[in-house]
Order: sequence, then structure tokens, then C-alpha cells
Amino acid sequence: MDSRVPASHLYQALAQQMLALVDGGVLRAGMRAPSVRALALQHKVSLSTVLQAYRLLEDRGVLEARPKSGFYIAAQAHHERALPSASKPPLRATPVSVSNPVFSVLAYATDPSYAPLGCAVPSAALLAADRLDRHLARCARVHGRLYNVYADPHGDAELRGQISERALRLGHAVPPDSILVTNGCTEALNVALSVTTRPGDTVAIESPTYFGLLQVLEARGLRALELPTDPVRGVDVAALDKALAARRVAACLLASSFNNPLGTRTDDATKAEIAAVLTRHGVPLIEDDIYGDISFGDDRPRPFSAISPTADIILCSSFSKTIAPGYRIGWLAANRRHDQILAAKFALSLSGAALPQKAMADFLKSGGYDAHLRRIRKAFADNIDRMRRVVDRSFPQATRMTAPAGGFVLWLEMPDGFDTDALYARAIRERICFVPGSLFTATGQYRNCLRLSCSHDWSARLERSVERLGEMAGEMLQ
Repeated sequence: MDSRVPASHLYQALAQQMLALVDGGVLRAGMRAPSVRALALQHKVSLSTVLQAYRLLEDRGVLEARPKSGFYIAAQAHHERALPSASKPPLRATPVSVSNPVFSVLAYATDPSYAPLGCAVPSAALLAADRLDRHLARCARVHGRLYNVYADPHGDAELRGQISERALRLGHAVPPDSILVTNGCTEALNVALSVTTRPGDTVAIESPTYFGLLQVLEARGLRALELPTDPVRGVDVAALDKALAARRVAACLLASSFNNPLGTRTDDATKAEIAAVLTRHGVPLIEDDIYGDISFGDDRPRPFSAISPTADIILCSSFSKTIAPGYRIGWLAANRRHDQILAAKFALSLSGAALPQKAMADFLKSGGYDAHLRRIRKAFADNIDRMRRVVDRSFPQATRMTAPAGGFVLWLEMPDGFDTDALYARAIRERICFVPGSLFTATGQYRNCLRLSCSHDWSARLERSVERLGEMAGEMLQ
């Protein structure tokens, strides 16, 4: 095993390697797994580490132990579910009206008495941001008076420097002066839309898309042009080109990576194509990179603005999904419209809170964020894997399911005609909350789809809740 892997994570890393062999078809159902002793010698780890890894895989249903025989690959070890279909929304500008049903779902999603499969906000227990909190306490103790003021509307200079430095690691030159700190990513998106659109304008978006984004469009009086989107490749570039040629579109708003709810990771070549199409039609791109840091692979996906640095792109992101949803620290970066963006931010909220920004800057400077990311990436990948396996064994055979390589949400597609709004009503009565697919569109589609959040510590309660959802879905199909 890699000597850089902490001892406490060795068994998890070993389990992931074994899982890759299963999902890749090297180890197939019914085959005997390598013996505990052989695997320990091969990877130069202890017998107890291998046993921990095997017990973890047994808990997930990947391995089964046979008395006096060893461990074998379970019959249901490999995910066989088909991916959801590529979306086919009507290519027309649609008024948005989702706020009332969204608020109703959020009331349940934030109630701890309901199984937390609805809200895509990481639990405090999983984030375990104690180190960041200590930085905040120290800043309050040492610099309390200094930061008990209105902050610079641009945001803390050290924080902007740290964000710039992190971007440079991706080969993305983002000068600190081009960065504006905001109150979360939602404010960044609002600011970006305020300088690129007017009420009544049309904004091109992925379909399905995050209901919070639809709420922002609704609040600003904007219309949504939903684009065909594939769960693997992302937006259909040809359809985008055709749509922009047919009508005036004020802006395009897309996720950089692992969009919510599909979890799509668009490759660099396709991102370059999209940027070129938008440039040719004179349409600015607003990109939401909030899930970019939660990649399960070896590399972090590059945002559109890193791939096409001269294009008219406003990059929006936040720390809300990775470490500090309660700190409300987001940012945007743009290579034009700087004065308009600053004026819009000033009009919305004047400035952000100074003390949390200082604490975040110190935390980033300490190197704590990178170590934190390594831990939560493992946790979210584990949660996604566990959730997929429970869905695989519990939901009706015709259920389709995404296989995201980052983020922490799953999108399920039930057979045509299935009503996830009705499933939601039944689930709420049993104190299980998820988000029905109808909230991820302005066009009335996806009533046969649902989103499950994998953002909390895995538990027997969560597992049983997903199993029960599958049982109810099966009952409704009979």
C-alpha cells in the first residue's frame, strides 16, 4: 500500500482497490477473493487491516464469508443498473414557478426527525470542521475588534489570495483582484445574473437542474430554456447551438462539474466546445463550480474558465459543500464587468462577515483544507457506493441510477408513468424525506425521477429508509 495513506485509512483504501476489481469485472460473482494472508503479503499490511477491509466489503454486500472456505464475491456485488436516459426537454423559454413546493420539501429536509435523504447539505458530523472552528475562535480572541467592522466589499484580501493560489494549481490564472467574496454561492449566482440579464430574459440551463437555481431565476423574473443533458456527457452541444441560433438568450448557466442532480462530469473537450458555441453567439457563461473539489478521482476537474480563459465567463463557487455551510463564504471571479459586479454585490449585501473570512483564509493557509478534502472525498465516495448498493437490491428492477464520480447526490429514474410525488407523500408519512424529480425542472418533467442525498454519515437508519423507499416503489408498481 502507498506509505502516504494514513494508517486509519489503510483498510478503506484496500477496500476501494478490491471494489475497483469487482466493478471492473476482474473479480466476478462466485469467485473466491484472495486469502487474507495473501492480500496482507501482497500489500504489505497487517492481517487485521485486510480483515477490516473484507468486513467493510461484506457489510456493503460485495463479499460473503463462507465457513471454513474464506471470502467470495457476492452474486449482487456489481452494479448492473442502467443509467438514466438523456433528457429531452422542450426547447422553449419557460416561466419558472417552483418556490412553494421547494419550501415545503425543505421544511421536512431540515427536520432531524426525518431520514435525511432530501437536503444536499453535508452533515456537521461528517464535515467535522473542528480545525476551522478553532481558527475562528482564535481570530475572535486575537483580532476580534479589528474584524468587528464592515468588510471590504471585495472580501478579505488574504482569502482572495488563497483562492487565487488554489486556482493556480489547476493551471487557472485567477488574479486576486478579479475575485469577489460573496455570502455563499447563491449570492454569487444572483450577482452574476444581475449583470448579465434583465427581468423577462431567457437563461439556458441544464435539464434537470438544481431547484435552488430555478428559485433564483424565478425571483429575478427570468425564463428558463432547458437543454438536453446526458448523465455522462452533459449538455448536448448541438442542441445548445441550435437553441441559441433560434432565439435571444441573455446568459447560459451550467455546472462546471458533478452537477446537481445528475452528477455529470463533462470532459475538457466538450467544455471547450460549449465555450466556443457561446462565444460565437455572444452569450456569457455563468458556471457553478461548487462541487468541483468533491472529485473521487485522482484529478480535480477544471472549470470552463480554466479551459477557455478569454471567453466571457463568470465563475461562481463556495465552501458550503466541502467544509462550512454555516460560514456562508462563496466567491465569484470574472475577466470583465468588474465595476458592475462590485456595484451589484454592494447593493445586495454591502459586504460579507469579516471574521469568518479571516478564519477561512488562515485555515487555507495552514494546509488544513487539503487534508480535510482527502477525508471527505473518501466519506462521500463511500456513501455513494453504499447508497447505490442498497438501491440496487431494494428498488424495482426497472429503476435506473446515476454513477457519479463526485459530489454526493444520486438521481433515480423510475419507469414511465411512475409518480414520485405520490411516493414522496407516502414517504413523508413514514418520516423519510427525499426530493421528487418534478422540482428539478420548470417544464413539468421528471415526475418519474427522484434525488437521494448521500451527505450524512451512513447509518442503519439511512439504510433502512432507502430499503423502505424501494419497497414502497415496488408496491406502487404492482
